[in-house]
Amino acid sequence: MLLIYGLLMLMVFLWSFSFVLVDISVEFMPPTSLALTRFLLASLTFLIADLYLFIRRRQKGEETSKTNEKSSYTKLEWIYLIIASFSGTSFFFAIQYTAIELIGPSLPALFVCLLAPVLITVLAVVFFNERLTKLKIIGYIIATIGGFLLVTGGDVRTLTPETPNFLGYLFALLTPILWAIYTISTKKISKSKSNITSLKYIAYFGTLELLIFVLFKGEFLTFTLNVVNPFVLITGIYLGIGCYVLGYFIWQKSQDELKSSKGASFLYIQPFLTLIFSIILNRPETILIWNIIGGIIVLVAVLVINYK
Repeated sequence: MLLIYGLLMLMVFLWSFSFVLVDISVEFMPPTSLALTRFLLASLTFLIADLYLFIRRRQKGEETSKTNEKSSYTKLEWIYLIIASFSGTSFFFAIQYTAIELIGPSLPALFVCLLAPVLITVLAVVFFNERLTKLKIIGYIIATIGGFLLVTGGDVRTLTPETPNFLGYLFALLTPILWAIYTISTKKISKSKSNITSLKYIAYFGTLELLIFVLFKGEFLTFTLNVVNPFVLITGIYLGIGCYVLGYFIWQKSQDELKSSKGASFLYIQPFLTLIFSIILNRPETILIWNIIGGIIVLVAVLVINYK
């Protein structure tokens, strides 16, 4: 159990820094093209790994027919994979990266990390009959209060349509809905199939979908010219291999070994770390004392939710 908690903390660290890194990277490449870079590199990683394993099996003379039979997906599972690819890769990151470009790294991190666990818990109750204890309910209430202060700084008017950055807020608010759908979709198939195999197919589908988006938006020339930029390439490796291949594997593993609500509660730590990274790298943010207090309250809530 300590191992999965340690892996979740690593995942949160990787994902927290990614918001700030994306905020810098969209100065060089449009959001959708950056997302394509991420998943193109993730897909290449899976292809290289598959090629290596195939060569190893051929050298050892191992038969793969039984393995392939066990790893085959049903039609319903393929549907779940396609839903996951849209909600967890193509739509999700095209929207999230656009939100980061419009309003900076911290608010998108706050929305997805504070709202997604609540939505995941609700969907898990519906689809998996998971039970909520009174202590966990108290923890989510505390987290909601802390999240309100962390997001708004105590002033709800920052989330009204009259604000100049309302479109960025809207995109940011869509991401927790998509992430909750992704989590439930992958959990529907992860019990019977390898997490790595599922992630591989989701990456392939997501790369194809993002390529279509890039072509549709007329960004392909921009993508090809900027993908060789050293900073963009390093960012793509970090996002594709670190945040997706490793981070998503940890996330799905946690969803297998823990209740959906408990694993999701770790996301509450992420926006707090993103704010810290944003301050360290001097990204444009407006930090108030109530934002800091809200972050501390959220951290307390995580402890309450995971207390046995």
